[in-house]
Amino acid sequence: MKTRTVLQILLLSAVWGISFLMIRIAGTVFPPVWVGLMRSSLGALLLWTVLLLGGNKLPPRRLIRWLLLVALFNNAIPFTLFALGEKTVPSNIAGVINATTPIWTLLLSLAIFRVRMTALMIGGVLLAFVGVVVVVMNQTADPAQVPGAALRGSIVIALAALGYAIATVIAKAKLNGLDPIGLATTQLTLSAGMLLPFAVFGEHPSALSWAPVAAISVLGFAGSGLAYLLYYKLLGEVSATQVVAVTYLLPLWGLLWGAVAHEAVGLPACVGVAITIVGLVILNWKPTPKEQAVKAQTA
Repeated sequence: MKTRTVLQILLLSAVWGISFLMIRIAGTVFPPVWVGLMRSSLGALLLWTVLLLGGNKLPPRRLIRWLLLVALFNNAIPFTLFALGEKTVPSNIAGVINATTPIWTLLLSLAIFRVRMTALMIGGVLLAFVGVVVVVMNQTADPAQVPGAALRGSIVIALAALGYAIATVIAKAKLNGLDPIGLATTQLTLSAGMLLPFAVFGEHPSALSWAPVAAISVLGFAGSGLAYLLYYKLLGEVSATQVVAVTYLLPLWGLLWGAVAHEAVGLPACVGVAITIVGLVILNWKPTPKEQAVKAQTA
């Protein structure tokens, strides 16, 4: 892998990794639905600019049903649920729980596409799940919180990760071959449209201050807009397997950015993250052609 590609993967993982902290900061002023709305709207604004300047194509209207579902499960629901969950869960824990997305994706693929599950996949799923549980169960409880609030928040964030997985499965089955920038632009635009009525008629932001406004701007323009551009640029240059490396780095960035924000990061959390990353590596392990040939010879 070229140095330039490695740097791009590090940048993408850092941008996505800091999103969890930005969500927490934005949530001090913006209600969860507003976090989802602003994140979708600002990201869509950036992508519309890129799409119009670059001549990218929007998806055909006949796919609107699937586009709506992907926008709902990949953007509107998880963007809102992450903001809701992080009212009681530190951003570093949210980053680790987000690592369950590949697990949910695999389990859904098994159920829908009848994908064959190998021993490596089973071991990877179990190990990654154990790592996440270790992190969640060892998070430091805030004495000011209602008992059980952190656990409920963790479940909400896990549901957000499940939403990402549902969207991935739908997109893989129904939206293959589309212009990626056009698809991302459509997703964020539809997500903003879905959340707008709930934002207008629901709870409104409290007194604004510069930190939450800056956080929501970073979250929208970088965490949604720029991140999509980097992600699809990488997919166009290297294999999807190599881009998966971003998944391994997100829990680490979650801990790092959380530490920068003075969130408590104990040894059990670090151990849990290590276990999770090992599980994800095993889960995504693809045997090389040489290994496959040896396996075929010994079968």
